[in-house]
Amino acid sequence: MAGATGTPYDALPMRYGIVTQGLEDPRRFGDFAAWIESLGFDHLWITDSSLHAGDAYVYATIALQATTILKVGVGVTNPLTRHVGVTANLGRSLSQLAPGRYICGLGAGDSPVFELGFRPAKLQTLRDTMTAMRRLWSGETLADEVVGAQRFWGGGLLTPVEPPPIYLAASGPRTTELAGECGDGVVLLAGLFPDALAAATQSLEAGRARSVRAEFATCCFLHGRIGPNEDEALDAARPLAAWYASVVPDIARKAGLSEELIAAVAANFGGGEFQGAVEAGRLLPSEVVRKLAFSGSPAILAAKLDWLRGTGIDAVSMFPLGPERRATISAFATLAFS
Repeated sequence: MAGATGTPYDALPMRYGIVTQGLEDPRRFGDFAAWIESLGFDHLWITDSSLHAGDAYVYATIALQATTILKVGVGVTNPLTRHVGVTANLGRSLSQLAPGRYICGLGAGDSPVFELGFRPAKLQTLRDTMTAMRRLWSGETLADEVVGAQRFWGGGLLTPVEPPPIYLAASGPRTTELAGECGDGVVLLAGLFPDALAAATQSLEAGRARSVRAEFATCCFLHGRIGPNEDEALDAARPLAAWYASVVPDIARKAGLSEELIAAVAANFGGGEFQGAVEAGRLLPSEVVRKLAFSGSPAILAAKLDWLRGTGIDAVSMFPLGPERRATISAFATLAFS
């Protein structure tokens, strides 16, 4: 898996990033992005939420304008709530704004699609969306073609652009395999313990064996809180662990959760963003939360990060949870770069 310099990704040092939602006042978000860059992070990902956070593409534009080397990704958009042609045009514009620094994150969709009355995209729709965007970025037109349920009546983008990389978000084995086959990278949400990562790696390798794409990067999102109080840190991550139990129960089973608890958590989850699953999260034992999230004391998480460095993953990005997000970001920078 070669990097942009021709060096295999697995021979490069691990890269580090931050994941955030559009919750900051957009008038101050440029300062936030510049701070992330000043800490030494490589990536800033902005989640694409429908109604409960600011528009990811607005925030991505602000972040790219406020920084000079930081890579900025939308993590992740979906092919349902925006027409694929609109998403491709957004990618073209951001790539022109900051050549080589925009990452197109794509996924089937979770709460953002349910909120607007859709169901998650099928694998074939994800595959066709990646193909269609790359064709548009290369200057082709898609007149009278259908991608998923979306029709193109004609036309293409104004000018071709160097295609930005597409990272496919994946938790289950089929989506992970598709990411290996068709993506330029994967955003893994597959748990943070050996059995889960081994299964995800197996699926990725199956897809990579069929891929014609020379470059590929593996990025794990690390949801959690870093702080001296272990119980408070774990409590901040319980809703995220509840999301796994409700949405990706196979991973929860690998983490040791019983069928009875999985059913109870799913019954209490209620859909929506995982941050709202406080009641469902309280049902989970701490040992399961530790396996699914990156939450705890600096000493414990330093050891976990050392383990992740040895797994062959190319990058990790921290999604800070809890009320002291900036403190967690600073603590993660210390773990990453010290």
